[in-house]
Amino acid sequence: MKSLIPRNLALEALNRLDHSPGGAERYLERTFLQEPHLSERDRAFIVHLVQGVLRWRLRLDWTIQQTVRFPFRKIEPPVLNILRIAIYQILFMDRIPESAAVNEAVAQAKKAGQEHVVRFVNGLLRYVCRHKDQIVFPDRENERVPYLSISHSYPEWLVQKWIRELGIDFTERLLQAGNQILDLVIRVNTLKTGREGLIKCLEDEGVIGRPTPYSPDGIRVERLHRAIGELRSFRQGLFQVQGEAAQVCSHFLSPRPGEFLLDLCAGLGGKTTHMSQLTQGKGLILALDMNHGKLLRLAQSSQRLGTGGIRSVVSDASSQLSSLFRCSFDRILVDGPCSALGIISRHPDVKWARDEDEISRLARLQKDILSEAVPLLREGGTMLYVTCTISREENEEVVSDFLERNKGIVLEDLKDHVPEWGFDLIDGHGFLRTFPHIHQMEGFFGALFRKLER
Repeated sequence: MKSLIPRNLALEALNRLDHSPGGAERYLERTFLQEPHLSERDRAFIVHLVQGVLRWRLRLDWTIQQTVRFPFRKIEPPVLNILRIAIYQILFMDRIPESAAVNEAVAQAKKAGQEHVVRFVNGLLRYVCRHKDQIVFPDRENERVPYLSISHSYPEWLVQKWIRELGIDFTERLLQAGNQILDLVIRVNTLKTGREGLIKCLEDEGVIGRPTPYSPDGIRVERLHRAIGELRSFRQGLFQVQGEAAQVCSHFLSPRPGEFLLDLCAGLGGKTTHMSQLTQGKGLILALDMNHGKLLRLAQSSQRLGTGGIRSVVSDASSQLSSLFRCSFDRILVDGPCSALGIISRHPDVKWARDEDEISRLARLQKDILSEAVPLLREGGTMLYVTCTISREENEEVVSDFLERNKGIVLEDLKDHVPEWGFDLIDGHGFLRTFPHIHQMEGFFGALFRKLER
């Protein structure tokens, strides 16, 4: 049955992620490479199912728990994922007939070869179809944290953390926004074209693009009915896929032609190639990351975009950087490895791949990387610390600890360094702070440091 193929691949992805949380996007990329026959529509459906189940997993599981008469933990993980996929379609995908969701879940259960599992799946899903409007949630007023956790599908520890740091009303709006799917955003390659010119090129390819409200290089993409890599304008290097908040960061570091720049934890190099654009290809940028595969992809992107002056270095940013470089840099970008709680809207698996211990470990790592970077910054030079998370321990507390341990470093007010279009993104402490429900972009944090001259 052809319609089962996308659901089976979605099931395989979810089963794999049960054993190795996180990395849903990378796993799906590998799956699509192995299944080249899949249509773009099938690929989109698989992504929708996988991300939808990950986004609403706790609420889906709550629905199942309301229905079964035995302990929830006794449901085998592969069977649980069959139920999650079907219930996600029943509750959240109006265009999918309930009968199709049920029948194809039953067909998946039959592959397990146990008749009692088939009967269980069939009976539970038909019950959910009849009673989906009668699911009882925790009381909103008397059990606020469990209510927010289950109704918006976030782990309780994260709901409690954000309430402590941000307040309950702010947190509820943040939870809602994290479950909304953001528009795809791309960054125009200003070395080859302008924003209006790229919008016209996209229009000629049947794609609607609109300027982003903050980043002068950003375009929000609408009505994209094929893979982004298939667009002629992409192959010509006219743009790079990059979120608006990430684009803002490169502007806030303010790299200039002729400068010597260091990009620590460069990853796939979205900010690296953007900085090259901002220096008009006339700066020298060292992009450092411990993942060789990511740096290879950075090189491929740089070649497609035509961004010059980038050199890659495979190394660990958290130790012995001074022995690696015998030079100083005008500007340093520290794109800290973080819990990624600000990009849940694009990567819902983050909800289940993190815990409080992981946040503490990451905060220690971020402090180590910042300390390693200090000797490499020239006197009078600036360093931008950036995370894509909403977590005081990884943001403000890292900054406070870093300043306490490095008396030769001062915190700059970003409002004194950014264009007027960026003023709304700077909080009262001079930090970059973006939130999905306020700025309609990912949740980022940034702090700008300057090294004092002796």
